[in-house]
Amino acid sequence: MKNLISNLDKTFESRIRLGIMSVLSVNETYDFNSLKETLQVTDGNLASHLKALEKAGMVQVEKQFINRKPNTSYSATEKGLAAFKQHIAALENLIGMH
Repeated sequence: MKNLISNLDKTFESRIRLGIMSVLSVNETYDFNSLKETLQVTDGNLASHLKALEKAGMVQVEKQFINRKPNTSYSATEKGLAAFKQHIAALENLIGMH
């Protein structure tokens, strides 16, 4: 059993980070406000989790202006997608054991 849980990635233990990576794994990019709406979290909560994922190299950030308004969008990195897929596989293995 210990081997099964050792394959889980602590980066994705938070439900918000799990949600962020779930959204980014099926969308090429997603902007901050859309993530906030989709996950139904506060600005500060989302920003702190995105910062942690960015620091871990799981997501990349692109800031731009659209019609003179700032827009921040996020995408999963190759490293992030690989780590997330491995984490999901570990969860599936854990569930399959019971």
